[in-house]
Amino acid sequence: MILIGQYDSPFVRRVAIALVLYGFPYEHRPWSTFGDAARIAPFNPLRRVPVLVVEDGEPLIESAAILDYLDELAGPERALIARGGPARRQALKVCALASGLADKAVILVYERVLHERSSTVWIERCHTQIQAVVDALEADRRSMPNAYWSGERIGHADIAVACALRFLREAHPECFDAARWPQLARHCAQCEALEAFRAVTQPLLPPAR
Repeated sequence: MILIGQYDSPFVRRVAIALVLYGFPYEHRPWSTFGDAARIAPFNPLRRVPVLVVEDGEPLIESAAILDYLDELAGPERALIARGGPARRQALKVCALASGLADKAVILVYERVLHERSSTVWIERCHTQIQAVVDALEADRRSMPNAYWSGERIGHADIAVACALRFLREAHPECFDAARWPQLARHCAQCEALEAFRAVTQPLLPPAR
């Protein structure tokens, strides 16, 4: 398998960590959506990452679809999400919130880097959405007494939140207060200490114009 995209993307990193946890070998092509857009285009006409090229050459796009494929490949006993029922729906909800959070954080980076004059109204709206999501995730994590979101074993929800918050803290440190969100701060520290997270890391690089 070939994973396309840089590890400073919370979406690419989330897929890479799952690959490591599952023990699936892969080739990494750290292509940028800006500097390497022409390289990415044959695999994804949207020129977005992550892209996972599977064994038969088919490119899978969007992190949720890629992870669904990896879960199927790993089998239900090893999958990083419950098979069904309330536990699965809860995990999918947390993943959706984390993905939305990461998306807003990425948008704010582009707003800052690519626009000479930023929209104050748009930035304030993004900040409001980010804070509301982090508040919701903090409350949800507080209600879960286990080591991880879904129990004693790490799952997609844990990975998605940790990757989104690492990106947020690196790209917009003013947007995260560990004193205000201590459960999430502890959650991130626990995840980042794992070998799979340490193996998949990259300093945040500003997008080229």
